[in-house]
Amino acid sequence: MPSRIHVIDSHTEGEPTRLIVGGGPDLGTGTMAERRERFLRDYDYIRSGVVNEPRGSEAVVGAILCTPVDPNAAAGVIYFNNVGFLGMCGHGTIGLVASLKFMGRIKAGSHRIETPVGEVVADLHEDGSISIANVESYRLAAEVAVSVPGYGEVRGDIAYGGNWFFLVGKSHVEVIPENLEELGHYAKAIKTALEEGGVTGADGAEIDHVELFGPPLTESGHSRNYVLCPGGAYDRSPCGTGLSAKLACLAADGKLQPGQEWRQESIIGTLFRGQYAVSDSGIRPVITATAHVTSESSLIFSEEDPLKDGIQL
Repeated sequence: MPSRIHVIDSHTEGEPTRLIVGGGPDLGTGTMAERRERFLRDYDYIRSGVVNEPRGSEAVVGAILCTPVDPNAAAGVIYFNNVGFLGMCGHGTIGLVASLKFMGRIKAGSHRIETPVGEVVADLHEDGSISIANVESYRLAAEVAVSVPGYGEVRGDIAYGGNWFFLVGKSHVEVIPENLEELGHYAKAIKTALEEGGVTGADGAEIDHVELFGPPLTESGHSRNYVLCPGGAYDRSPCGTGLSAKLACLAADGKLQPGQEWRQESIIGTLFRGQYAVSDSGIRPVITATAHVTSESSLIFSEEDPLKDGIQL
């Protein structure tokens, strides 16, 4: 365990990202997917120590800045949270770009980012907003019914936006901030029902996100969502991979045309703007939002600290 890890913290429309920029584990060479497996196998205690309490919280998404395979790319990145590793993270990529700008590594323009699930393209605009062209996204199945104890039948779409989602258009619990606790119970009950019912993404992939929708609470939004993330936290932002999955469903239903904008509110009222282009077997979403650097610091790992690897419950 290194004694210090240098991090830059940011938030993207409310959702925090903690980016390791120095002192992290040596993950060697290879693709981001290969390096992610090495991180998981050999250094999972660093993941936990960086994002879990007492240094972090369940809401913090971690990331490690990597040298890209392609020297013409701006960066490579691997994402993780309080319970494991993620394939892609939309808000985290936007936070990464804001952090790279803060570090003086990039300026306004288009930048390629390598992730474990493929390359994405980030555009840093002159006004400071950031757009990411996400990985190809698609809907696998529509109107899948599951029986959820205490709530009855729940129907949702299964879609991929860099992570796997179960998207519930008609939530049994109203999607408003006052219902945060009940929304959490409801979303977790749905996730348990999916697991027990053997409902998965493609090739048996775990559906590790549940996304609930309701009407917007502002004039600018098209809908409001609550997103349950792996590990039990809710997404403070509208969720970039979740919006990508939503756009795939809207496109499949013919409710949103290529280039048409969808404005998604989060449960706390922040906003992502999304649109898409048609791809070979789905869509290529583009998500736009803003991110702000909140701190730059060193995390201290003392051998005398019995909780140096984080609290793991």
